[in-house]
Amino acid sequence: MITATGSLLASCQSDPDIDITKLAAETEPAEVLYNQGLANIKAGNMAEAGRKFDAVDRQHPFSEWSQKSLVMSTFVKYRLGRYTEATATGKRYLSLYPRADDSAYVQYLVGLSYWKQITNVTQDQKASNQTIEAMQKVVDEYPDSEYVDDAQAKIRFARDQLAGKEMQIGRYYLERKEYLAAISRFRVVVERYPTTNQVEEALARLVESYYALGVVEEAQTAAAVLGHNYPDSQWYADSYKLLKTGGLEPRENAGSWISRAGKKLLLGS
Repeated sequence: MITATGSLLASCQSDPDIDITKLAAETEPAEVLYNQGLANIKAGNMAEAGRKFDAVDRQHPFSEWSQKSLVMSTFVKYRLGRYTEATATGKRYLSLYPRADDSAYVQYLVGLSYWKQITNVTQDQKASNQTIEAMQKVVDEYPDSEYVDDAQAKIRFARDQLAGKEMQIGRYYLERKEYLAAISRFRVVVERYPTTNQVEEALARLVESYYALGVVEEAQTAAAVLGHNYPDSQWYADSYKLLKTGGLEPRENAGSWISRAGKKLLLGS
């Protein structure tokens, strides 16, 4: 006589659409799956850990263990370099549990996932903008968290990348003597990214561009602002030398946009 269990097993074995090796896993309690995920992390089996955490979320949605598993799933995907998946999982967690104890950490992981995708300045800088947006949320929404300092460092890095992209385009135009187009890019750096490492060169390139156009008053102002903020800079020395070739010297026009931007440099804003 065939028992009900025997009939079920026989049916499973003959059905190509059912994987009997997964039946036990599908009936595992949430806590067991979660702890298996932790054990796999400890053993270095990150991919298997991720499968365990995802199983908790899939089989026990909106439970306490699902909430914890979403955190760990975000972490595992980040560690595996699956950054798009990490940001998607992290954002799902934050939409469900925005004020939970682990929300600051998950927001930080989302920011790190974007930060890891930042490319050099010759390429698109979408990830830099996404990093700034995500890390600014860490700073603004979780100001007492332990992740704020590194979030601010990542923001500074991403802003420097954006400034670097503007400089790369500006230099491209400058080399082709398209001075107005070049000036517009260097101006973005000075006005929008005044605390980045790109500002010294941006001011020097403004001197060069305005001088080439014959707009000497703006060239002199750019050199004066550069010298006032970075007196020991090689960029200032080069700008000073360039003006001297035309019998000019740095002289600030207080009505210039460069002068107004220079005050922000002094304030560090």
